[in-house]
Amino acid sequence: MNEPSSNVDAVPAIVLDSLRYAWSDVMSPDLVINDLQVRSGDRWFIEGASGSGKSTLLGLLSGVLAPQKGGVTVLGKRFDDMGGAERDRFRADHIGYIFQMFNLIPYLSVIENVTLPLRFSKRRRKRVSDPDKEARRLLEHLGMGKLAERKVTKLSVGQQQRVAAARALIGSPELILADEPTSALDEGHSEGFVKLLFDECKTAGSTLVFVSHDSRLAGLFDQSFRLEGGHP
Repeated sequence: MNEPSSNVDAVPAIVLDSLRYAWSDVMSPDLVINDLQVRSGDRWFIEGASGSGKSTLLGLLSGVLAPQKGGVTVLGKRFDDMGGAERDRFRADHIGYIFQMFNLIPYLSVIENVTLPLRFSKRRRKRVSDPDKEARRLLEHLGMGKLAERKVTKLSVGQQQRVAAARALIGSPELILADEPTSALDEGHSEGFVKLLFDECKTAGSTLVFVSHDSRLAGLFDQSFRLEGGHP
Protein backbone atom coordinates (compact mmCIF):
# COMPACT_ATOMS: atom_id res chain seq x y z
CA MET A 1 0.00 0.00 0.00
CA ASN A 2 1.30 3.46 -0.91
CA GLU A 3 2.00 6.19 1.60
CA PRO A 4 -1.20 8.09 2.48
CA SER A 5 -1.66 11.77 1.95
CA SER A 6 -0.94 14.24 4.75
CA ASN A 7 -4.62 15.12 5.27
CA VAL A 8 -4.67 13.34 8.64
CA ASP A 9 -7.44 15.40 10.26
CA ALA A 10 -10.04 14.92 7.55
CA VAL A 11 -13.34 13.23 8.35
CA PRO A 12 -13.50 9.92 6.46
CA ALA A 13 -15.33 10.12 3.15
CA ILE A 14 -15.99 6.37 3.26
CA VAL A 15 -16.14 3.88 6.13
CA LEU A 16 -16.75 0.17 5.52
CA ASP A 17 -17.38 -1.98 8.58
CA SER A 18 -17.69 -5.79 8.42
CA LEU A 19 -19.09 -5.46 4.90
CA ARG A 20 -20.48 -8.58 3.23
CA TYR A 21 -22.19 -8.90 -0.14
CA ALA A 22 -22.96 -12.20 -1.88
CA TRP A 23 -24.38 -12.71 -5.37
CA SER A 24 -26.75 -15.61 -5.94
CA ASP A 25 -24.52 -16.76 -8.82
CA VAL A 26 -22.19 -19.35 -7.29
CA MET A 27 -19.47 -18.34 -9.76
CA SER A 28 -19.35 -14.77 -8.41
CA PRO A 29 -17.13 -14.22 -5.35
CA ASP A 30 -18.57 -12.86 -2.14
CA LEU A 31 -17.30 -9.36 -1.37
CA VAL A 32 -15.81 -9.28 2.14
CA ILE A 33 -14.18 -6.12 3.58
CA ASN A 34 -13.81 -6.05 7.35
CA ASP A 35 -12.51 -2.52 7.83
CA LEU A 36 -11.72 0.25 5.35
CA GLN A 37 -11.59 4.03 5.67
CA VAL A 38 -11.03 6.52 2.88
CA ARG A 39 -10.14 10.02 4.01
CA SER A 40 -11.78 13.05 2.46
CA GLY A 41 -9.82 14.32 -0.54
CA ASP A 42 -7.73 11.17 -0.93
CA ARG A 43 -7.24 9.33 -4.21
CA TRP A 44 -7.65 5.56 -3.98
CA PHE A 45 -6.74 2.95 -6.57
CA ILE A 46 -8.44 -0.45 -6.39
CA GLU A 47 -6.90 -3.10 -8.60
CA GLY A 48 -8.29 -6.46 -9.58
CA ALA A 49 -8.97 -8.76 -12.49
CA SER A 50 -12.40 -9.06 -14.09
CA GLY A 51 -14.80 -10.72 -11.67
CA SER A 52 -12.80 -9.79 -8.56
CA GLY A 53 -15.57 -7.65 -7.04
CA LYS A 54 -14.44 -4.16 -8.11
CA SER A 55 -17.72 -3.13 -9.74
CA THR A 56 -19.69 -4.66 -6.87
CA LEU A 57 -17.73 -2.50 -4.44
CA LEU A 58 -18.47 0.63 -6.47
CA GLY A 59 -22.14 -0.36 -6.56
CA LEU A 60 -22.15 -0.47 -2.76
CA LEU A 61 -20.23 2.82 -2.42
CA SER A 62 -22.68 4.56 -4.74
CA GLY A 63 -25.80 3.15 -3.09
CA VAL A 64 -26.86 1.32 -6.25
CA LEU A 65 -26.49 -1.88 -4.21
CA ALA A 66 -27.52 -2.20 -0.56
CA PRO A 67 -25.16 -4.03 1.83
CA GLN A 68 -26.46 -7.39 2.99
CA LYS A 69 -24.36 -7.33 6.15
CA GLY A 70 -22.18 -4.70 7.78
CA GLY A 71 -22.06 -0.97 7.27
CA VAL A 72 -21.38 1.38 4.38
CA THR A 73 -21.00 5.01 5.46
CA VAL A 74 -20.42 7.63 2.77
CA LEU A 75 -19.89 11.30 3.64
CA GLY A 76 -21.24 10.60 7.12
CA LYS A 77 -24.43 8.85 5.93
CA ARG A 78 -25.02 5.13 6.54
CA PHE A 79 -26.40 3.53 3.39
CA ASP A 80 -27.63 0.51 5.32
CA ASP A 81 -30.02 2.85 7.20
CA MET A 82 -31.42 4.39 4.00
CA GLY A 83 -34.09 3.22 1.57
CA GLY A 84 -33.52 2.93 -2.16
CA ALA A 85 -35.10 6.27 -3.06
CA GLU A 86 -33.07 8.05 -0.37
CA ARG A 87 -29.85 6.50 -1.66
CA ASP A 88 -30.77 7.58 -5.21
CA ARG A 89 -31.26 11.17 -4.05
CA PHE A 90 -28.00 11.12 -2.12
CA ARG A 91 -26.12 9.76 -5.13
CA ALA A 92 -27.49 12.45 -7.44
CA ASP A 93 -26.45 15.21 -5.01
CA HIS A 94 -23.07 13.96 -3.80
CA ILE A 95 -21.56 11.31 -6.10
CA GLY A 96 -20.18 11.51 -9.62
CA TYR A 97 -19.99 8.08 -11.27
CA ILE A 98 -17.86 7.31 -14.34
CA PHE A 99 -19.49 4.11 -15.56
CA GLN A 100 -17.49 1.39 -17.27
CA MET A 101 -19.97 1.39 -20.16
CA PHE A 102 -20.28 5.22 -20.01
CA ASN A 103 -24.15 5.28 -19.95
CA LEU A 104 -24.25 8.34 -22.20
CA ILE A 105 -27.61 9.35 -23.71
CA PRO A 106 -27.26 8.67 -27.44
CA TYR A 107 -29.73 11.29 -28.72
CA LEU A 108 -28.08 14.12 -26.76
CA SER A 109 -25.01 16.12 -27.72
CA VAL A 110 -21.74 15.99 -25.82
CA ILE A 111 -22.49 19.16 -23.85
CA GLU A 112 -26.07 18.05 -23.11
CA ASN A 113 -24.74 14.80 -21.67
CA VAL A 114 -22.25 16.67 -19.48
CA THR A 115 -24.86 19.03 -18.01
CA LEU A 116 -27.43 16.26 -17.44
CA PRO A 117 -26.63 15.71 -13.71
CA LEU A 118 -27.54 19.33 -12.98
CA ARG A 119 -31.13 18.57 -14.01
CA PHE A 120 -31.43 15.94 -11.30
CA SER A 121 -29.64 17.70 -8.45
CA LYS A 122 -30.45 21.19 -7.23
CA ARG A 123 -27.44 20.93 -4.93
CA ARG A 124 -24.98 20.43 -7.78
CA ARG A 125 -26.79 22.99 -9.94
CA LYS A 126 -26.35 25.68 -7.27
CA ARG A 127 -22.59 25.16 -7.41
CA VAL A 128 -22.47 26.08 -11.12
CA SER A 129 -23.21 29.68 -12.06
CA ASP A 130 -23.22 28.95 -15.80
CA PRO A 131 -23.78 25.25 -16.70
CA ASP A 132 -22.87 25.69 -20.38
CA LYS A 133 -19.65 27.52 -19.56
CA GLU A 134 -18.62 25.02 -16.88
CA ALA A 135 -19.35 22.06 -19.16
CA ARG A 136 -17.21 23.60 -21.89
CA ARG A 137 -14.39 24.25 -19.40
CA LEU A 138 -14.39 20.62 -18.29
CA LEU A 139 -14.50 19.38 -21.88
CA GLU A 140 -11.64 21.69 -22.84
CA HIS A 141 -9.55 20.45 -19.92
CA LEU A 142 -10.18 16.88 -21.02
CA GLY A 143 -9.29 17.59 -24.64
CA MET A 144 -12.88 17.58 -25.90
CA GLY A 145 -13.58 21.30 -26.26
CA LYS A 146 -14.02 21.25 -30.04
CA LEU A 147 -16.57 18.43 -29.90
CA ALA A 148 -19.08 19.96 -27.48
CA GLU A 149 -21.93 20.08 -30.00
CA ARG A 150 -21.32 16.66 -31.54
CA LYS A 151 -23.66 13.73 -30.90
CA VAL A 152 -22.02 11.22 -28.59
CA THR A 153 -22.75 8.44 -31.10
CA LYS A 154 -20.20 10.10 -33.40
CA LEU A 155 -17.38 9.82 -30.85
CA SER A 156 -14.69 7.19 -30.42
CA VAL A 157 -14.75 5.00 -27.32
CA GLY A 158 -11.91 7.00 -25.77
CA GLN A 159 -13.74 10.27 -26.44
CA GLN A 160 -16.91 8.89 -24.86
CA GLN A 161 -14.92 8.03 -21.73
CA ARG A 162 -13.83 11.66 -21.43
CA VAL A 163 -17.40 12.89 -21.81
CA ALA A 164 -18.46 10.48 -19.06
CA ALA A 165 -15.71 11.91 -16.84
CA ALA A 166 -16.83 15.51 -17.46
CA ARG A 167 -20.42 14.53 -16.64
CA ALA A 168 -19.33 12.96 -13.35
CA LEU A 169 -17.28 16.02 -12.39
CA ILE A 170 -19.79 18.78 -13.12
CA GLY A 171 -21.26 20.40 -10.03
CA SER A 172 -18.29 19.35 -7.85
CA PRO A 173 -19.71 16.21 -6.18
CA GLU A 174 -17.84 15.28 -3.00
CA LEU A 175 -17.11 11.73 -4.19
CA ILE A 176 -16.04 10.53 -7.64
CA LEU A 177 -16.30 6.80 -8.42
CA ALA A 178 -14.52 5.67 -11.57
CA ASP A 179 -15.07 2.18 -13.01
CA GLU A 180 -12.29 1.29 -15.48
CA PRO A 181 -12.29 4.80 -16.99
CA THR A 182 -9.04 4.26 -18.95
CA SER A 183 -9.90 0.88 -20.46
CA ALA A 184 -9.98 2.28 -24.02
CA LEU A 185 -6.78 4.34 -23.68
CA ASP A 186 -3.17 3.31 -24.25
CA GLU A 187 -0.55 3.66 -21.51
CA GLY A 188 0.55 7.21 -22.31
CA HIS A 189 -2.97 8.58 -22.65
CA SER A 190 -4.15 6.70 -19.54
CA GLU A 191 -1.66 8.44 -17.27
CA GLY A 192 -2.45 11.83 -18.80
CA PHE A 193 -6.17 11.27 -18.30
CA VAL A 194 -5.66 10.27 -14.66
CA LYS A 195 -3.64 13.41 -13.96
CA LEU A 196 -6.37 15.58 -15.50
CA LEU A 197 -8.89 13.79 -13.29
CA PHE A 198 -6.67 14.48 -10.27
CA ASP A 199 -6.54 18.19 -11.13
CA GLU A 200 -10.33 18.48 -11.27
CA CYS A 201 -10.82 16.49 -8.06
CA LYS A 202 -8.27 18.64 -6.25
CA THR A 203 -9.95 21.85 -7.41
CA ALA A 204 -13.36 20.61 -6.24
CA GLY A 205 -12.04 18.95 -3.07
CA SER A 206 -13.51 15.63 -4.23
CA THR A 207 -12.47 12.20 -3.00
CA LEU A 208 -11.63 9.77 -5.83
CA VAL A 209 -12.08 5.99 -5.84
CA PHE A 210 -10.71 4.56 -9.08
CA VAL A 211 -10.93 0.89 -10.00
CA SER A 212 -8.89 -0.70 -12.76
CA HIS A 213 -7.07 -3.85 -13.80
CA ASP A 214 -4.11 -1.70 -14.94
CA SER A 215 -1.60 -1.90 -12.08
CA ARG A 216 0.73 0.56 -13.85
CA LEU A 217 -1.46 3.43 -12.65
CA ALA A 218 -1.38 2.50 -8.95
CA GLY A 219 1.72 4.54 -8.16
CA LEU A 220 -0.06 7.78 -9.05
CA PHE A 221 -2.52 7.42 -6.17
CA ASP A 222 -2.39 8.14 -2.42
CA GLN A 223 -3.53 4.64 -1.49
CA SER A 224 -4.06 1.36 -3.30
CA PHE A 225 -5.12 -2.20 -2.67
CA ARG A 226 -5.91 -5.28 -4.71
CA LEU A 227 -9.15 -7.24 -4.71
CA GLU A 228 -8.86 -10.99 -5.29
CA GLY A 229 -11.96 -13.14 -5.12
CA GLY A 230 -13.85 -10.40 -3.32
CA HIS A 231 -11.18 -9.89 -0.63
CA PRO A 232 -8.60 -7.07 -0.35
